Amino acid sequence: MTSELLGQALVEEATKKSGLIWAKGPGVPARPLWHVWHEGAACVVGDGPGEQPLPALADGGTGEVTVRSKDKGGRLVCWSARVVELAPGSEAWQEAVAALKGKRLNAPDGEAMTDRWARECRVLRLEPTGSTAPLPDGALAEAPLPSPATTRQPAPAGLPRLLLKRRRR
Repeated sequence: MTSELLGQALVEEATKKSGLIWAKGPGVPARPLWHVWHEGAACVVGDGPGEQPLPALADGGTGEVTVRSKDKGGRLVCWSARVVELAPGSEAWQEAVAALKGKRLNAPDGEAMTDRWARECRVLRLEPTGSTAPLPDGALAEAPLPSPATTRQPAPAGLPRLLLKRRRR
């Protein structure tokens, strides 16, 4: 009983303090998600235009959440979650969105983002099931997920001369 309570406390405190969690659904790689700890669960918003993709997390399903240390970035705890999708406009949805709204950075539509979330996005609660997984011994490095982003191209040949001119003035 004591170890179970310590596990719950570790999950809650680590997840509260971390600004980023890694979550994954069945059969997909983990993705980083910004979240808010609200009433015993990690709440996330996504799967809409301009929001984070949610990795195969379906209502009623399960997921795995890995929490990292805020200062060093290392893994602290890995826990199993029950996924609950909140119905837009419900009391639980409004409470979760109020908490998420304060943490959302650089929203393109400001105060109207909650209306957009209700229309186009999903708000999920990742509720701990009480089981934690042992941390792996080795690295879990994987190839990056496909993205339209590209790597930096070589600098144009004339750029160094332009930069040096500015310094001389």
